Amino acid sequence: MPDPVAWKVVEKGWPVYDSDGKQIATVHEIAGDTEHDIFDGFGVKTSAHGHVKYVPAEIVASIAVGEVRLSIAGDAVAQLEDLHAEIEEQILPEKSRWYQRLAWWTTGRNR
Repeated sequence: MPDPVAWKVVEKGWPVYDSDGKQIATVHEIAGDTEHDIFDGFGVKTSAHGHVKYVPAEIVASIAVGEVRLSIAGDAVAQLEDLHAEIEEQILPEKSRWYQRLAWWTTGRNR
């Protein structure tokens, strides 16, 4: 079993395992305040074209060298909220013009 490490050393691309030990995702983003050592959670991707799901710190069971393990089953990750859903709603208001929405859609910012 790999040695435990602090959340600050986690890197993008590390595998994420569910409570059964099956790899279900990879780390896409790390959320936290390094200055005050406050860990908030991870953004994980379950597929190359999937949404980034927010995994709160409360369901992270352990962090070891090169891996993150969760305390939930793999199918429960799909039920987690998207990491940037709230931000996108604020940036792209309902009264945007059609060409603004098209630009967002074509650049992938709608995910």
